Formats: sequence, C-alpha cells, structure tokens
Amino acid sequence: MDTMSVDVAAARSTASIANARKRTRALLDGLVRPIGAEAADTVVLVVPELVTNALRHVDGTCTLDLTAHPDSIEVAVHDPSPQVPRMRTPDLNGGTGGFGWPTVNRFSRATDVTAAPSDGKTVCAFLPRWPAPQHVPHSAALPR
Repeated sequence: MDTMSVDVAAARSTASIANARKRTRALLDGLVRPIGAEAADTVVLVVPELVTNALRHVDGTCTLDLTAHPDSIEVAVHDPSPQVPRMRTPDLNGGTGGFGWPTVNRFSRATDVTAAPSDGKTVCAFLPRWPAPQHVPHSAALPR
C-alpha cells in the first residue's frame, strides 16, 4: 500500500498548500498501480480544499496523510480543533468561503470526521481511483 504524510504549517499556508498539492501529485504519479488521470486531478483538487479548511479554521498546523487503497485514495487531514466541517451557503460576495466542504463531498465516495482520542479530529475523504462509469441509456447500448 502506498502512503504519504505531510505536516502543513499555518504560518506559510500558501506555500504549504502548494507543497501539499505537489507532494500529492508526486505520490499519485509514483503509484505502482496507476490511478486514472481524471481521478488524480480530482484528488489534487480535494487535497488543497481539506488543507485550506484546516488551516483557515484552526490555529496551528495540520497533517495530511494520503493512502492508496485498491479501489480508492484516502485523503486524511488531522488538526487540533474539535469543530467538525459543516455545509453552509457559499459567500459569493464577502470572500468568507463556503465552497470547500461541498466540493470535497461532491467528488468523494464518502467522507468521515473522527474525533481524536485527546484533542482535535481527522477529516477523511475517500476518492475513487477511476472515474465513475458514465450512464449509457439502454437503447444506445443495443447494436442496430
């Protein structure tokens, strides 16, 4: 199983988010069992959303862990805040966000938030290694 862990510091959040994205792409590119290109792009989209959410709403640092499973890529972000992510109406004018958690949930097979034994939480997103098959109408599948 391929895994990677990256500590992300809030003090240099822009550089840290870019580093998390770069390290994610490197892990995905180096997998023994390759991931689909579209699926890799989705993982690279979700990682900075989760890292940004952690850095934006928590003072301190977070840790990003990536794990390649046979049918999915697990993105886990650990941070010291017990506050769980929540859906909210995106702010289109004030710049206060509201887009990250819906984006993560839209592209993930599943998400999970687990309280840490001492303090904080882990937010996990499970993303498919391959894009979902497109629905083909029954009539289109029949030869003529």
